[in-house]
Amino acid sequence: MPRGTACVVTGQPFDTAKVKMQTFPNMYKGLVDCFVKTYKQVGFRGFYKGTTPALVANIAENSVLFMCYGFCQQIVRRIVGVDRKTKLSDLQNAAAGSFASAFATLVLCPTELVKCRLQAMHEMQLSGKITKGHNTVWSVVKGVIQKDGPLGFYRGLSSTLLREVPGYFFFFGGYELSRTFFASGRSKDELGPIPLLLSGGFGGSCLWIAVYPVDCIKSRIQVLSMAGKQAGFMGTFVTVVRTEGVLALYSGLTPTMIRAFVANGALFLAYEYSRKLMMKQIDSY
Repeated sequence: MPRGTACVVTGQPFDTAKVKMQTFPNMYKGLVDCFVKTYKQVGFRGFYKGTTPALVANIAENSVLFMCYGFCQQIVRRIVGVDRKTKLSDLQNAAAGSFASAFATLVLCPTELVKCRLQAMHEMQLSGKITKGHNTVWSVVKGVIQKDGPLGFYRGLSSTLLREVPGYFFFFGGYELSRTFFASGRSKDELGPIPLLLSGGFGGSCLWIAVYPVDCIKSRIQVLSMAGKQAGFMGTFVTVVRTEGVLALYSGLTPTMIRAFVANGALFLAYEYSRKLMMKQIDSY
């Protein structure tokens, strides 16, 4: 948990810039311009809007994801007809990660909706799409319940699933391929912290490169639905491509890649060492 907190705190300004640039690409020329304007208009606290739901999302998603990852690995073993202790191939691990992400989506979607709305609230007011913004987590939550009921928290669920399921195939696949490369014939369990950090960073980068346009559409749906009825995934996708061009789907990619490499490197390092520690304790009993 402390590592997850550190990842969110250090990565939050980059995540905030990503959401702002995804939803209002015409307001910012790039990452530096977004940082400068946010600081001038809102101050330093503007970079940390949505930190509480981001932290909840990080802890909830990773807890469910890695818990289900082990379970899904066993399902893959049954499907391919191998023993419980058989090491899975990189492709099979990628498939297990992809299955696990579907479960994580259910806890991730509501927290991401609140986070994204808080992060882009200033831009929604500047653009005139809303007259009065919500500045706290509770006010956003209350607004969603009053307007759409509990199901309102699942706006953008289909685009979240479209991002998570293929994204985590590349995430775990990239991680396992990278570990195989660094192990070069040895056991992957013998790898030190630097190869694990680099492998985690590579896995995170693979995820975002593969599914970034889907994430862009998800952010737009979750944020712009504050102002009224918002089209679904295909409707929003077609509108963005027609009116702004394909490159608009990649607005905010730079801060995402910076954050992804560092945060996911730390995440997998923590996961591997925690797993080893737990296995040692189990074996000692």
